[in-house]
Amino acid sequence: MFLGEYRHSLDYKGRLAVPKKFRKDLGSEAILTRGLDGCLFLYSKQSWEKLTTKMEQLPLTQADARSFARYLFGSASQVNFDRLGRVAIPGYLKEYANLDKSAIFVGVLERIEIWDEKRWKAVEKKFASSAEIAAERLKEAGI
Repeated sequence: MFLGEYRHSLDYKGRLAVPKKFRKDLGSEAILTRGLDGCLFLYSKQSWEKLTTKMEQLPLTQADARSFARYLFGSASQVNFDRLGRVAIPGYLKEYANLDKSAIFVGVLERIEIWDEKRWKAVEKKFASSAEIAAERLKEAGI
């Protein structure tokens, strides 16, 4: 399980050091793809396989299921860590997430989200103001 928030900078080659705390659970390689809300999702191979199995259960006849599968899997890239724990972010994913200098890593259960720092601050403001709504939904779910 991934938890916590960490800030790292992209180097001049566009590489990003993944927090050491996360690397131990990711192994030597991971899957990087477009996320939702303008971030990137980083999955361990094991979590990616679980997600793949769930996605395979969605009906092929539903247009939204097909679209989401294209969105998620079409942009996915297997990434390997160098000896310093860095990954090279493909250009199309850097552009999608607006990653330039500084990135925020956020552990969210089975995945890691990678955010542009400015975008993350804006998202933080949004979910801070909707905490009461979320609390009510969790209560309804018995959490």
